[in-house]
Amino acid sequence: MDYTLVQKEIQFALHNSKDPQQLFDLVYSLRPYDISEVMKGLSPEDQIDLISKLPIPTAAETLEYLEPEMQYHILRHLKDSVASPLLKQISSDAVVDMLLAIHPLQAQRLLDLLPEDYRDKINQLMTYPEYTAGSLMTVDYISARAHWNGEQALQHIRKVGHEAEIISYIYVTDIRGELVGICSLKEIILASPDTRLGDIATKDIISVPADMEQEEVANILSRYDFYALPVVDHQNRLIGIITVDDVVDVIQEEATEDFQKMGGSSPLSEPYFKTSIWELFRKRILWLLVLFIGGAYTANVLEKFSDTLSKIVELSFFIPLLTGTGGNTASQIVTTLVRALGMGEVKFQDLFRVIRKELLTGILLGLSLGMIMYLRAMMMGVNTNIGWVVSISILVIVLWSSLVSAVLPLLLHRLRVDPAVVSNPLITTLVDGTGLIIYFTTAKLLLHL
Repeated sequence: MDYTLVQKEIQFALHNSKDPQQLFDLVYSLRPYDISEVMKGLSPEDQIDLISKLPIPTAAETLEYLEPEMQYHILRHLKDSVASPLLKQISSDAVVDMLLAIHPLQAQRLLDLLPEDYRDKINQLMTYPEYTAGSLMTVDYISARAHWNGEQALQHIRKVGHEAEIISYIYVTDIRGELVGICSLKEIILASPDTRLGDIATKDIISVPADMEQEEVANILSRYDFYALPVVDHQNRLIGIITVDDVVDVIQEEATEDFQKMGGSSPLSEPYFKTSIWELFRKRILWLLVLFIGGAYTANVLEKFSDTLSKIVELSFFIPLLTGTGGNTASQIVTTLVRALGMGEVKFQDLFRVIRKELLTGILLGLSLGMIMYLRAMMMGVNTNIGWVVSISILVIVLWSSLVSAVLPLLLHRLRVDPAVVSNPLITTLVDGTGLIIYFTTAKLLLHL
């Protein structure tokens, strides 16, 4: 979509057109996300004017796609009679994200626009630690009492359904607020009007505690293909739900963070173009220094075996290929295991199974690469004994890389350290140095140096 063209048309409609229908026709064909993208190119005054003329549900969803500072600026400059229902229409988890991102005084100004009971719920949501189920959940859900019949439940849905983020699931609670079952809207509609919800509700409930880590929540929600997941406190009382769209955001954030860590950099807290040069420097310099220091011992290894190299210069021909193969092997294994750990497919208890699997794979890879390396050495015209040194070395290096790369991610995960910190550059640096030791030790043994 050409947002620039749409921006110009909307600006013309806002400033020059006396027919409100023209603006309605322009906006009607756009989704809230597209409207938010168009708004980013408008002046602050036009942003406020456009939001004030949108239907409340559309305006609320549009605001959810904007940055917190822009959200606050728009809401703050709207009339209270417009800002209050608009803020109430925004999903509670999005409201919390905005309030936590802006200055506390600014947050308080917006909180004052909310009804007292809803304000208390928002304040409660803001107390949950970041990256937990509590920080992800919304209080915009529909609950019903177990003793209600189908007709009572439908009347309740008609009354409060416009405020709920989803109405596909109705959460059934007892008089103490404990979650006792879940009904789908379809089940309620198809059941007899006098059927009690407690009789048709699913009792086999999958819920999560408020303090569960968000990555684990994402795994559960995706594993069971739910649209939403109820969140309960320590007394099994329903306190919120987590919807699938929030989990998609979590998966994207976690994947981005893992990619950045595995690239040998601290994860960015802001999008790339919003991150300053100084921040990029600060995020990268520590890892580069660690890798630099770790790589320095490679020079020490070469210095230690300089006599060996001086006697048989041909050994130096294969150093880049050997170290590169070891690093590439490690990189493949670490990437696979970090993802498997993140998805819950592998646990620390599987350590010996993983080692066995990777070593057997390593033997096949090492033998294949070793034979290819021997043929390559013969084609280069080097001594046959050197060919054997190179081929045996690559087998041992691949096995060593497989062992180290299999153990480190699981060990760090056991120690509650993010296994993504075993970045590809870090483990490549480690394997490079040890691979040289293996290579030159093999040469000294086989060539009697």
